[in-house]
Amino acid sequence: MDESPATLRRIAEEGARLAGRVLAERFLGERTIEYKGGDGIDLVTDADRAAEETVLGFLRQRYPGHAILAEESGASRGSGLRWVVDPLDGTTNYAHRVPHFCVSVGVDGPDGVLAGAIYNPMLDELFSAARGQGATLNGRPLRVSGTKALGHALLCTGFPYDVHQRPEGPVGLLRRFIVRAQGMRRTGSAALDLAYVAAGRFDGFFEFGLKPWDVAAGSLLVQEAGGTMVRIDGAPFQVEIGDVLACAPGLAAQLISESQGFLADIGWTPPAPRA
Repeated sequence: MDESPATLRRIAEEGARLAGRVLAERFLGERTIEYKGGDGIDLVTDADRAAEETVLGFLRQRYPGHAILAEESGASRGSGLRWVVDPLDGTTNYAHRVPHFCVSVGVDGPDGVLAGAIYNPMLDELFSAARGQGATLNGRPLRVSGTKALGHALLCTGFPYDVHQRPEGPVGLLRRFIVRAQGMRRTGSAALDLAYVAAGRFDGFFEFGLKPWDVAAGSLLVQEAGGTMVRIDGAPFQVEIGDVLACAPGLAAQLISESQGFLADIGWTPPAPRA
């Protein structure tokens, strides 16, 4: 089957919509909630699993030979390209019936992310991008904000699941930015935060400890909408390293400089890419 960025984008969009329909249908119903790991924070619902089963089934029908990395079922081997899927980003919101969550579907290869889609079923907003072909929201072109002054910027962040054990980085950087920016938000869905940067709704976003399925599609959206997408220390972005900074280009130098200064103060070193 065709593996052009345009076709991959269309498949990502269809898969995200299918999974989003599952989430919307179950949103107000009864749900099973389980906790992953020993932190008592990272949870999974029956809707996560049902949505993932739906989107992975769809992708395997279209590209049976491709590899897949999905949040709930993990990695499956394949040749060529790899689909990176979060069937429900914003699970804590979903579990508490807060209507701010999404499905994220990206596809990458040796040279980076080729296409991706992020779908918010509660607002019927479909953000998508293809390498070299721009980013859109429900078919309309996206562009990051033109904000150039940090004091006029609305920033967003999130916290990793180990924030209780290691708060220094995320809480410290939040403290550094919150007194410099116009405003700060924490929405609970990193994928939607990146989509909102691409749409110009947020001027910047930063977070530690994200996973490939959190950032794959959103990173391409930001880049294709004209934004800056880097590692939190300003180094080139890598899907496998989830400490990220995304922003309008007019803010990049200021945000990177502030972040680098803070990271130097706490002696932070970048993690090695995941195997």
